[in-house]
Amino acid sequence: MSGNAGTDLKVTGIDFLKSQNSSLHHTDAYNIKNLVVRRGQAFQLRLSFSRELKDADKLVLHFGIGEKPMKVRGTLMSLNPRHEKDVSGWQISIVKNSGKECLLSVTSSPSAPVGKYTLNVKTGTNIYKPENDAVYLLFNPWCEGDVVFLADEAQRKEYVLNDTGCIYVGSAYSIHNRPWNFGQFEELILDTCMYLLDKSKPKLSNRKDPVFVSRAMSALVNSNDDSGVLLGNWSGNYNSGTSPIDWIGSVAILQQYYKTKKPVRYGQCWVFAGVLTTVMRCLGIPSRCVSNFNSAHDTEENLRVDIYLNEFGEKLNRMSFDSIWNFHVWNDVWMKRTDLPEGFDGWQAIDSTPQEQSQGIFQCGPCPLKAIREGDVYLPFDSKFVYAEVNADKVYWVVKEVNGKDKYTRISTETQGIGMNISTKAVGQDKREDITAQYKFPEGSKEERRAMQKASSFIHPSGMTPRASFLSSGPTDEVASKPRVLHEEVSKTGLQLEITNKAALYPGSPLELAITVKTSAPGSWTINLAGSCQLQSYTGKVEASLGYVKETVKLEGKSEMQVPLKIAADTYMKTLALVEDEVLIHVTAIAEVQGMDDKLTKETTMSFEYPPITIQMPETAKLNKEFTCAFIFKNKLNMPLDNCKLLVEGLGLFKMATFDEGDVKPGRIIKSEIICTPTRLGEKKIVAKLTSTEIKGISVEKTITITA
Repeated sequence: MSGNAGTDLKVTGIDFLKSQNSSLHHTDAYNIKNLVVRRGQAFQLRLSFSRELKDADKLVLHFGIGEKPMKVRGTLMSLNPRHEKDVSGWQISIVKNSGKECLLSVTSSPSAPVGKYTLNVKTGTNIYKPENDAVYLLFNPWCEGDVVFLADEAQRKEYVLNDTGCIYVGSAYSIHNRPWNFGQFEELILDTCMYLLDKSKPKLSNRKDPVFVSRAMSALVNSNDDSGVLLGNWSGNYNSGTSPIDWIGSVAILQQYYKTKKPVRYGQCWVFAGVLTTVMRCLGIPSRCVSNFNSAHDTEENLRVDIYLNEFGEKLNRMSFDSIWNFHVWNDVWMKRTDLPEGFDGWQAIDSTPQEQSQGIFQCGPCPLKAIREGDVYLPFDSKFVYAEVNADKVYWVVKEVNGKDKYTRISTETQGIGMNISTKAVGQDKREDITAQYKFPEGSKEERRAMQKASSFIHPSGMTPRASFLSSGPTDEVASKPRVLHEEVSKTGLQLEITNKAALYPGSPLELAITVKTSAPGSWTINLAGSCQLQSYTGKVEASLGYVKETVKLEGKSEMQVPLKIAADTYMKTLALVEDEVLIHVTAIAEVQGMDDKLTKETTMSFEYPPITIQMPETAKLNKEFTCAFIFKNKLNMPLDNCKLLVEGLGLFKMATFDEGDVKPGRIIKSEIICTPTRLGEKKIVAKLTSTEIKGISVEKTITITA
């Protein structure tokens, strides 16, 4: 052997042709030294040899994934350019062989496991391992053979490549957007996603499958079972971490998690959804944040949420297991469902907010939107739970004490208030897109009734017994054992209620609210009205009762009367400063017509209004050339804002920064500046958020175009 050792073929180097490959694979934005490619699509490698490659030479490339790559498990691909096709569905060919260099083209299988592959090259008896040899293989929405294929280029840009966006919050009647930086291309984010994939301990074959990967990630973004990324906290006390309202994007959260390997404190639903969007987009699965308004959290899967009020119309916290969140944010991911009967491809709901266990773990989905819309709630995964979130009925009970016992009276059932204005960011523009029709048929339509009946046949209704959390004996009034579907009673008097605000709802000013009572049938009517105003967190938890009105209103025929409900500023100022969450103004009204069986409830949730932050900067800037960005805020409120912090972030422009502004008295203007150096071309967004003891989140975003 020694005689011809000099003619042994040795590999002397590999060029991963990173810029050429990553631009073709839409991976050039990833901030990582390694090659990142998408499955089912060709990429090229240039090998350098100790001498010219001849036909007789043996040349095999090994791509391995996992700790012990093995051919039988499909985790080791050994590719020989002389035999075009490998059993694994991978392909390799020689594009060009000249001198001591050889250009190879490698195409992975469109159903290859996603993750980090190591590469080594065997020539004869020699094995060459390149430095920095890991190749990251991602899902490929551009490849028709991949189950996550998405045909529309504008949608791919939005749901896979857009690293900024916004999440819709507030209430069904006042929706506002919270800017969020997904930042899936930032430093360490891809490695964090790979770490999460390893942590989900899937059989490597499961890594081919976006159904499995998205389900595993819905579990790993919360810390409940597996010390995942975020610890949920709805207590209102966030001293030992970051308040959920203080985050402006996923990057800081995922980077901290990767460095400490410990759950980051704290998350609430929009934070979980923002981080899960980052993880899915980073891995190449198209994903969007979805906000559902008046979202039912129906713990019993009986499609019913009971709401208990006292005689002033104030919601009683202590009673309910179920709750209605003003908004709840989850995710949709795009894929074919090869595990289901035909017709359930497309958007699937997944949810990483820990609410209910599924198969013993806090995970939720993927559940086809089509299954939710058509009432096919037997399909995996968790379709009953998601169905209830958008379709449950609200049943109102008034609780009065009679002879030392609580007496429950059912006043009304509302079948249309849950699951309204389901929202996501529109494709390619900063607008809200209403996707309610993708989740449900129009209220009251034949299709909706049919879907509801189908769903009800799989969900066992528990009759009309109220279930307060401390009830041992049954209630004393109105127990109907008939299952739904309940229709709303038609009023004999044409009774209607409207709740409005007469002036802007600025913190520090009185809240000027009004309840309008209307009748439309001939006759004289005497109506007992009770209306209350409470502050509540977005999960529907009452933080403070601010005041109520009780009046008897007399109306004739078709007429109306407005009853004012005014709340002085100092009634709620303390609560604003005590609660670390953003609070909403919740108004409930109950009307009963004397001598008739006409009862009605109406509730609405409103948001406070805040003065804006303005961002001053040029419209365009040059790559690697500094520019200044200024953030200006004027406190136009009748109250000081204590302990103000301004958080700013601009992906590809500057690292996240925090300015401590101290206490800002009424009328005072604050101005902070940051020097930006653009490192990436294209449209970039700057996000700013102001938080204080009293006001939790005023935010703004502004776009700048970076040119060469």
